[in-house]
Amino acid sequence: MRLYICWGTGGSDHHDCHKAHQALVDAGHAPEIIKARGQEHLPKFLQRKVRREVHALTGSFFVPVLVLDDGTAINTPDEIVAWAKANPAR
Repeated sequence: MRLYICWGTGGSDHHDCHKAHQALVDAGHAPEIIKARGQEHLPKFLQRKVRREVHALTGSFFVPVLVLDDGTAINTPDEIVAWAKANPAR
């Protein structure tokens, strides 16, 4: 599984990328972290490569995005947290 985030996984519990990552770690997962630098509000032609990947997966430039091994993309922090709670690592 891959987790697209903005800058890092540390920081405030209120930051969406941190919340998503922490929920996955608490559930026993160790996702591959992919940093999507840049601003989500820029037009597509100004977006960096990873943000364009996020857009191709979800139709949005916003992170965090969790991509499961089957290719399913989950693109809201609350859904990522809910998925992690419902699917602990074996």
